[in-house]
Amino acid sequence: MSETINGDGVAVAANGVGKTFDTRSGEVQALTGVDLRVAAGEFVSLIGPSGCGKSTLMRLLADLDSPSEGTIEVFGKTPAQARRDQDYGIAFQQAGLLPWRTVAANIGLPLELHGTDRAARAARVAELAELVGLSDFADRYPDQLSGGMQQRVAIARSLAEQPRLLLMDEPFGALDEMTRERMQAELSRIVGESGAAVVFVTHSIPEAVFLSDRVVVMSPRPGRITGVVDIGIGRDVPRDESLRETTAFFAKVTEVREALHGTPVTASGREGR
Repeated sequence: MSETINGDGVAVAANGVGKTFDTRSGEVQALTGVDLRVAAGEFVSLIGPSGCGKSTLMRLLADLDSPSEGTIEVFGKTPAQARRDQDYGIAFQQAGLLPWRTVAANIGLPLELHGTDRAARAARVAELAELVGLSDFADRYPDQLSGGMQQRVAIARSLAEQPRLLLMDEPFGALDEMTRERMQAELSRIVGESGAAVVFVTHSIPEAVFLSDRVVVMSPRPGRITGVVDIGIGRDVPRDESLRETTAFFAKVTEVREALHGTPVTASGREGR
């Protein structure tokens, strides 16, 4: 049974959401019966096999597509109204920076498009550049930055208009493992300082556990929610390298893996038969 929740205390409320695509070979059901709640300020990861509809659900939340059935609310509004009200920011796997614009100009692009005056725009860009640790690179161009730095610019840009919700679709998927882990810690810090809720798509179980308050597990197509794991690591606990070595972290990685595969994991780490 779906639960109806509205208001500023809930960032996302999806009720009975389904999505069907028409293809040359017939209809393809990408999502079915998805009920999801994300509280204001909460970090929720979506994890599941390729093709399970994680990115489709993200597109529905972002008003880039419409559900075939069910309803979605973002802070009690339709996704279209939330988009017009600039309630959310988006970051994808590719940073998508404009190569002819500097770091500062890329960060400030949403503000420029919405008519923010020059002085206010410059102040906000400086604030965001400091937040993501790029104050010394504000005049650089994207091709002068590493992949991790480019993603930090993209995250700063997604925060430009102080959204209450961040939608992030595998933003670190193209990075090497060391850079990815550093970016996870950076993102945790940035989100903590911004206070935004986050819906985060990933294929990485350790990444989901490291970042999230809850991990939502999805099934193969048609995608549906088959489990939710409460990570239970408080936001007062530093999300740094020491966390990855704790017993609690390893226990939650195992719990998410079991929920994802639907099979108990033995002490050796192999799935039981």
